[in-house]
Amino acid sequence: MTSTDSLTLSTAATSNGRDLLTAGTFGVINPATGEVFAQAPSVTPDQLDGVFAAAQNAYLSWRIDEQFRRDALRLAADVIESRISELAPILTFEQGKSLADSTLEFHIAATWLRYYADLEIPREIIRNDAEAFEEVTRRPLGVVSAITPWNFPITLAMWKIAPALRAGNTIVVKPSPYTPLATLALARILRGTFPDGVLNVVTGPDPLGATMVSHPIPRKVSFTGSTAVGRKVALGAADDLKRVTLELGGNDPAVILGDVDVEKIAPSLFRSAFTNNGQICLAVKRVYAHESIQPQLVEALSEIARSVKVDEGTVEGTDLGPINNKPQFERVKELIADAVSNGARATAGGKPIDRDGYFHQPTILDQVNDGMRIVDEEQFGPVLPIISFRDEADAIVRANRSEYGLTASVWSGDADHAAQLAPQFEAGQVSINMHGGGVLPHLPFGGHKHSGIGVENGPWGLHGFTELQVIAGPSRQ
Repeated sequence: MTSTDSLTLSTAATSNGRDLLTAGTFGVINPATGEVFAQAPSVTPDQLDGVFAAAQNAYLSWRIDEQFRRDALRLAADVIESRISELAPILTFEQGKSLADSTLEFHIAATWLRYYADLEIPREIIRNDAEAFEEVTRRPLGVVSAITPWNFPITLAMWKIAPALRAGNTIVVKPSPYTPLATLALARILRGTFPDGVLNVVTGPDPLGATMVSHPIPRKVSFTGSTAVGRKVALGAADDLKRVTLELGGNDPAVILGDVDVEKIAPSLFRSAFTNNGQICLAVKRVYAHESIQPQLVEALSEIARSVKVDEGTVEGTDLGPINNKPQFERVKELIADAVSNGARATAGGKPIDRDGYFHQPTILDQVNDGMRIVDEEQFGPVLPIISFRDEADAIVRANRSEYGLTASVWSGDADHAAQLAPQFEAGQVSINMHGGGVLPHLPFGGHKHSGIGVENGPWGLHGFTELQVIAGPSRQ
């Protein structure tokens, strides 16, 4: 089923609580068909002046009343959950993921809103004695530019929206041109939940993103995407000293020690690599398996890969949909072909699926080594190389031999031993006998090395949307 007749698609950007009309549009492709199924508004860089001006004007009053902001976040969560049945199909048609996964994204958005609404921010009174009063406060920055990717359009937008608004900022969000519609629809249903100008969403191809970064009004840029583009964002923001948070790429390793129960861990490890077709910055992208269990692990993961149902996201029981876009589809094919030409063996999958759209078989690769592109580069697709190792210290060295440092995991029958190894990984998060186990609203998420600057989530994520101010004066006793 690929018809969108039953969908109500939002085809206008939101600025100052109302439609922002555009002269042009651009096509949005359904990755299950490879064909354009809708048009999205093409906001021009010139139109951003008005959008940012509205956000700046709204900031003047939005920043004042903290309780009002908290109540608005709770209301927004309720509104989203009441409209999921109409929102989730839009996300599935533009992104490719199953309806169940799309539904989950909107529930996650509501969870993040409620977390930040409920988050207590204690006063930091440093001194209040007979002689003086000193307090360190956090004040909002102003207007925020948020640029979000196509793999989790709603979840990753809310990682920015919820803390930014809770802190007292206003925000302009630009989703990926591959997945603009669900974010546009989200902004439309939230009109009236927030005061006009507080939450604005614009869409369009380049150079809109570059203008979002360089525009003089926003004081912060929060970007999630590739490391290559993240470098450009950092350079563009540096000219007027904008604050930046950059959540960038990852080539995340999982090290599997020889004492694991392979059959027990294989389903969890597979999900950690293939959820959302591997299109997750923190997905397991390379496995280092001890030589004593590597063949058994390859077979266990291959068996799961062969059993997965790959189909359109609207089809009941679908596990994996298509890859989101043609450039990524071609990249996955290229990396697999390169690996096979250099001696790798596809024990499951290995090929695109012969049908319309960007469908690819879930692929497990054996007989791979460091130095192959499939190991050294971030694949961001449904493919997992499994590399053999003999010495665990060497495995950690090899796992760390990457420009990235987002997440990592170590798996062992002895959790205490795994915990001793965890600090040796160069990553922003290390999980034990799971992967990505710390991706929760109350924990910081961010990468080391080329995987990013700053963190999102938890009070630390909120702090990234603030700047410190000292209030000092006579005693208040």
